[in-house]
Amino acid sequence: MCGRFTSITSPTEVASFFSAEEPNPNLFGNFAPNYNVAPTTRIMAIANDQLGTRRIGLFQWGLIPSWAKVLPTSQPLINARSETAHEKPSFRESLPHRRCLIAVDGFFEWRTVGVADAKPPATKQPVYVTRRDGHLLALAGLWATWRDTNDPSPSPWLHSCCILTTSANATMSPIHDRMPVILESRDWSAWLNTGSTAQPATSMAEIVKLMKPADASILGATPIGTAVNSIRNNSADLLLPVI
Repeated sequence: MCGRFTSITSPTEVASFFSAEEPNPNLFGNFAPNYNVAPTTRIMAIANDQLGTRRIGLFQWGLIPSWAKVLPTSQPLINARSETAHEKPSFRESLPHRRCLIAVDGFFEWRTVGVADAKPPATKQPVYVTRRDGHLLALAGLWATWRDTNDPSPSPWLHSCCILTTSANATMSPIHDRMPVILESRDWSAWLNTGSTAQPATSMAEIVKLMKPADASILGATPIGTAVNSIRNNSADLLLPVI
């Protein structure tokens, strides 16, 4: 799964990296690096508009299906299993029609493999996962729009998203049995192409092929301190390795 990550790179740099249009200053004028992004935070994601133009926007992390009657009060839908997203009511509409790339500098995971069986019980060790080449990670995501239809006055649209997960690769399997779907630049166009006036959508058969574990060689995992466990902590010091 993926329950916490960092968003350090500026919106302008993110847009450039993903060959997207310049970010809207009204959306991103108050950007500040976030070293401990938690669920329900508004996060950067890249999606195609109706003309097929690649754009960067802000989405609440935790997908809210368009058919939801009210805002959920339980645990937000921050992850979707890629193997079953096509059949789950919360995700099956977004998978073919609303796909995005979620730009992160790195993500956190807590070592769970072998923890439950340890005697005495072991403390979960947080690790920070990044690309070995230092580039941004492009996580495969789904997005949706929701509006409160019970509000007598016109309420604004809420854009939300979630991260797709898959089975762990060789780098991640000693830490956790799941990991985010990470896409390489050669696959971005196919993933984002949900159909436009310019070209037909990427087939679902091709989309399924993209939702696989990333090559283990692209990732590095660094043990870090437990300060990251609290979302109240948010500074670059969280990323310092422990010996």
